[in-house]
Amino acid sequence: MKAGIASIRKELAGIYAKGEIESLIFLIFEKLKGYSRTQLLLANEEQLKENDRKEVREIIGRLKNHEPIQYILGLTEFYSLPFYAVPGVLIPRPETEELVQWIIQENKHSKPTILDMGTGTGCIAISLRKNIPQSTVLACDISPVCIETARRNSRLNNSEVAVFEYDILNEIPEVKFQELDIIVSNPPYIRETEKSLMEKNVLEYEPELALFVADERPLVFYERIADFSRFHLKNRGRLYFEINEAFGRECCDMLQQKGFLEIVLKKDIHGKDRMIGCRFKR
Repeated sequence: MKAGIASIRKELAGIYAKGEIESLIFLIFEKLKGYSRTQLLLANEEQLKENDRKEVREIIGRLKNHEPIQYILGLTEFYSLPFYAVPGVLIPRPETEELVQWIIQENKHSKPTILDMGTGTGCIAISLRKNIPQSTVLACDISPVCIETARRNSRLNNSEVAVFEYDILNEIPEVKFQELDIIVSNPPYIRETEKSLMEKNVLEYEPELALFVADERPLVFYERIADFSRFHLKNRGRLYFEINEAFGRECCDMLQQKGFLEIVLKKDIHGKDRMIGCRFKR
């Protein structure tokens, strides 16, 4: 094991940061052997079987091509829950856990009906369903692979979330929505001009549909979801967004113009404007 880990460090040096390499090593052996971090340390003198060594070589080859480890392993973790991760579906980010935590803190005793728009893996919807007692959670997406993955993740986590197809920009197919207490969305918000700032593993492997918007209409999804929310939220229902840090003030102004109240712009753990919460009063 010791030699194998040393080999991984050598192969990935110069491609990934030192701390990231150590995290990748743990993830590889957690999947391969089921080891915790402590068990991995204690297994230093263990000899890897040939089939394990072969699998490690294959994983390292894919990592050297910048393929995300979540896609390679087929699994990731979000809010302490397991989620299938497949190509064509955006990999959940740690920052989004902060949005989920905020929603749970504000609504954990209200038995709300929640809609997650653009659900992807279903990570937001499923985490809310698991952590807000007696909540009813709906989730929609335009992508067939996202819909199927969110349904699989709902079953994986024994979580009752109704997942269905819906195109928010074009309002198709026609869906009869019940009145909602909460609408939440982490829609595409990265401008095309920001592509040059993105990491290679994101640009080459993750779905553009879930990431990018045209430079001339960076708030298109927020505007449309806000309009949708005005019709489908209950009186004083809540709307939550994850946002592009560059457009916090613009998002707040847009929501205010559309009649939303108690607008709160929150920073993430890195000090970036990343979340907005507000209410709509009829």
